[in-house]
Amino acid sequence: MTATTVESLDRAPTRVAPRTPPAPIPFARLLKVELIKMFDTRAGFWLMVSIAATALIATASVIAFAPDSALTYDSFGAAIGIPMTLLLPVMAILSVTSEWTQRSGLTTFTLVPPRGRVIWAKLVVSVAIGAVSIGLALAIGALGNVVGTAIAGVPTVWDISGNQIVLLVFANVLNLLIGFMLGVLIRNSPGAIVGFVVYSFVLPTLSMVLGNFQQWWADIRPWLDFNWAQGELYDGHLTSTEWAQLGVSGLIWLVVPLAIGLVMVMRSEVK
Repeated sequence: MTATTVESLDRAPTRVAPRTPPAPIPFARLLKVELIKMFDTRAGFWLMVSIAATALIATASVIAFAPDSALTYDSFGAAIGIPMTLLLPVMAILSVTSEWTQRSGLTTFTLVPPRGRVIWAKLVVSVAIGAVSIGLALAIGALGNVVGTAIAGVPTVWDISGNQIVLLVFANVLNLLIGFMLGVLIRNSPGAIVGFVVYSFVLPTLSMVLGNFQQWWADIRPWLDFNWAQGELYDGHLTSTEWAQLGVSGLIWLVVPLAIGLVMVMRSEVK
């Protein structure tokens, strides 16, 4: 009988070096990816184009149809502001709901497990694009003011102050954030867009009717109606009370629903 010696049994066990976890994806890269997502779909691309197109159409309409006395920068800004209040929130909605509507969320949240970083990147990109879009619209309005008054042969009137422009941008950003909040809360493109239409058109009408017939609502409306409180921003000046009303109504209609939506996003199953 022959004894067999196995050298490997005499050797010390080989120790495998611990695997180094991969570095997290930089936030700058997340911003870049979310910015690309805004333009790489047909819906996103044409939405971005429509923002500039509607600004041009509104400016041309004021030049063509407004009387000479109405050719002021305020008139051009008001005409351009109407489509901005509709398109920018829709853009913010689509930036969030695309992960669920187009079923890309499973890939996104697998590559970036901390979902909060993705949502934060979407918010930053949405606000940045919104601010740039508003600036572009104001620039188109300024150009239209110069061209329109030159064609009509009337003096060019710049009746919007720098403070009014800042408040106008702030009002549009708040409106954009309402769309973002609805996208986070509902996570479905048609549902969130319908929700924004109800918020922007149905609820203000009901609030106005109720205020006309019920004095108790008329008294507390500025504190509870976020649309009403936002409207003061477009007038270009707010008192300390109006700022407080904006803060309280914004807490009810924007901050609390957004917080609830974020909790749901963190806990919901992505398919």
